[in-house]
Amino acid sequence: MGRDTGTTRLFVDQAEIFVRGGKGGDGCVSFRREKFVPKGGPDGGDGGDGGSVVLVAEAGIDTLLDLTGRHHYRADNGRPGQGANKTGRTAKDLRVSVPAGTLVYDADSGRLLKDLVEDQQEVVVARGGRGGRGNARFATSTHQVPRESEPGQKGHERTLRLELKLIADVGFVGLPNAGKSTLLARMTRARPKVAPYPFTTKKPHLGIAELAGYRRLVLADLPGLLEGAHEGVGLGDTFLRHIERTRVILHVVDLCPPDGAPTPAEAYAVIRRELEKYSSTLADREEIVVGNKLDITEAKEALTAFAQDIDRPAHGISGVSGQGVSELAEMLWTAVARVKEDERAAAPSRVDLWELDEEID
Repeated sequence: MGRDTGTTRLFVDQAEIFVRGGKGGDGCVSFRREKFVPKGGPDGGDGGDGGSVVLVAEAGIDTLLDLTGRHHYRADNGRPGQGANKTGRTAKDLRVSVPAGTLVYDADSGRLLKDLVEDQQEVVVARGGRGGRGNARFATSTHQVPRESEPGQKGHERTLRLELKLIADVGFVGLPNAGKSTLLARMTRARPKVAPYPFTTKKPHLGIAELAGYRRLVLADLPGLLEGAHEGVGLGDTFLRHIERTRVILHVVDLCPPDGAPTPAEAYAVIRRELEKYSSTLADREEIVVGNKLDITEAKEALTAFAQDIDRPAHGISGVSGQGVSELAEMLWTAVARVKEDERAAAPSRVDLWELDEEID
């Protein structure tokens, strides 16, 4: 079953929030009443720990919109200790849901703290303060009537910058009106806006393609790019970063562009240049090239010429009629499986830099 991410919900991929852990509860000064015990003996309990602020990745969320309406997240304070050696109640952690694929930065230093890439992965971004010790903790053989206690510690606080990069197996790229949205709608149950004018896709859309044998591919339709996108032209590099999360790039080219528009080979070259200027790593990612609109009469000849011009294979499809789409899905599955195998082979040598941050779990 495909996933329709909806077209009316605003897509927000950046947010800044302030987080603060709860203060620990104060320790208690108390004495029990007991015969032959000086002052009844100390029995002041410890304060409870303050709650921590925890970010939790949720696969069902695809925007940071909810966090833009609330900029401050403060966990509850711990309760103070009581007499009879009763420890104050520890406050519950404040759990904040974010989309899977969220990068967590310290806003002041700009340092990456955590990359939440998996569903239910979590990170403590602001620890709660420890509860203070009650006077029972200070009793010794020579100091039997302690009147001192400790106040609870303050919770950690920091300002975070959150940046969302969508996670998908395959990312669709191409010039506006190349037919990416139509292809996504054909391959999945996602329903992005489709219309005969540029920039109908103004936010990324995710869909799930179902293949035989209970196989699934997560596909991302990204807004059309223009020359100079890496410098902010058109919808700019705001959406280029989402391609970084995709394992395979599907480059969609219009085989029969309207008069005055770039030829298929020119359109391909424009996007390739933008990818290379934005990121050399991204430019080297595995890519499958498709010529779209094969349902048009002269498209077959155009496909042959296009493949010769770019000197690489180009698979012909029609997002409207579905011609060649099943074969394309199998090609994508094979390419994604190959990339995943390479990722597994490289995994043992990877080091997560955020694990060096002593304040981050």
